[in-house]
Amino acid sequence: MLDLEFWRQSVTIQRNSFSEKVSTSPASVEVVKTASEKAGLAHWMRQVLEECDRAAVNFAPDPVHDLRVALRRCRSMADGWIAIDPSPAWKEMKKAGRKLFRALGELRDVQVMTEWVEKLAGADDAAGSALAAYAGAREHDLKQNALAALQAFDSKAWSRWSEVLPQRAACVKLGSSIFLHMALERWIEAHRLRIGIKRLRYTVENFLPELHYAWINDMKKIQDWLGEVHDLDVLWETAAAQQVFPDMEARTRWQAKIEAERTSRIEKYRAKMVGNNTLWQTWRAELPKGEGIPKAAIERLMLWASFCDPDFGHARRVADHALRIYDGLAKNGAVLQQGHESREVLQLAAMMHEVGRLKGGAKKHNRTGARMIRKLPPPVGVDQDALSVAAIVARYHRGAFPQKKHGPFARLSAAEQKKLLWLAGILRLACALDGDHRGMVRQVSVGQENGYIAIAAQGYSPLGPLGQRVAAARHLLEVASGQAVMVRGTRTRRAYQPGK
Repeated sequence: MLDLEFWRQSVTIQRNSFSEKVSTSPASVEVVKTASEKAGLAHWMRQVLEECDRAAVNFAPDPVHDLRVALRRCRSMADGWIAIDPSPAWKEMKKAGRKLFRALGELRDVQVMTEWVEKLAGADDAAGSALAAYAGAREHDLKQNALAALQAFDSKAWSRWSEVLPQRAACVKLGSSIFLHMALERWIEAHRLRIGIKRLRYTVENFLPELHYAWINDMKKIQDWLGEVHDLDVLWETAAAQQVFPDMEARTRWQAKIEAERTSRIEKYRAKMVGNNTLWQTWRAELPKGEGIPKAAIERLMLWASFCDPDFGHARRVADHALRIYDGLAKNGAVLQQGHESREVLQLAAMMHEVGRLKGGAKKHNRTGARMIRKLPPPVGVDQDALSVAAIVARYHRGAFPQKKHGPFARLSAAEQKKLLWLAGILRLACALDGDHRGMVRQVSVGQENGYIAIAAQGYSPLGPLGQRVAAARHLLEVASGQAVMVRGTRTRRAYQPGK
């Protein structure tokens, strides 16, 4: 279980600089503050309980709509956090609201259909009367289904989650690059239109308050137009299926009315979203781009690892040692020229090498962790193959050496196996340098001397348990490089103080 206070102190994500681009006048700051207070996970989880009480009275259209909105926002935020935080409470919360959300969805569709029939039907309209009668009967039955789903909804468990989950979410500051990266994934999904737009809007609304202030009006219009197109499609499909039209003239008249309403909304959508200088481009311009995408993706994976790893400070130190060794070897020509991708794989493996402790404790946590990493959906900016290789590298930070009988290692090509030996050898040695988890070794440098690899480690002593760990851990790197590896300790230099 993550120590929330430790996380707040040790994992600080810098706020994105977008706030500098938004008006900072007192009025705009107050608007952003007010909007933030009416958003966020804690607000919407409380809102679900309040709207349950309102909806239970008679399942009127407005309370039904408001309850669905609150549930959708909570479930959408849970989707984002499930990829970051391994706590099972996120999936439990999302699952708890699923049945109620679906039951209310069917009821809401019929209630919206009734509103459209009232708007489109003329006087003495037989088709309109038939549709209204059908919708009324369906609404009565669906209210019974909704009542059963509401009675089955576990409000006590929801209340507990509304206390615990917002605390976990508070570990990352609003507006951080992690949430911008999440919004980028939602932006990509939004090309699936209606559902994607909703998810993008809710991510921005709840995690990126400055962007929300700038985008909310356009996002709401786009979502409303697409939602109304969906409602009109449902209306026409229902009318056709129920055969409510007394003759071809009535069918043609209704089809023309529905098509006119539908076309009007599609044209409004196209005016905003198709062509040059569209809202797509405006939104995309404020989200991570170029080198910022993989950087933000790695930060997300680091956040996930920190929730799994009870001593994430150790993982940070190991990653620092590993990258210094890698860079030193590359500089001295003692490592295969693997390029930027191999360095990224090593960084990922180092940051995530202890995540298996979440499920299995110390015993065989390297194997457990490798399985956990392999199951991760790669965030935008991190290649699936890179994540898979990082899982294998992390698996060999301790225990047995890579062998042909090990499935994931055996499936790699000969060149990939050779690369993995280098990376696993570096990671294993880096882990040993912080084997006491106390950060005694502070800086590492690499050189080449008389045919062997020389590693200078500030604060390291070859005597004692740490020296024994390093002596055993360096062997895999020696196998990969074909050279002996010598680790020496260096003293910390003290500044000159006059009179002493």
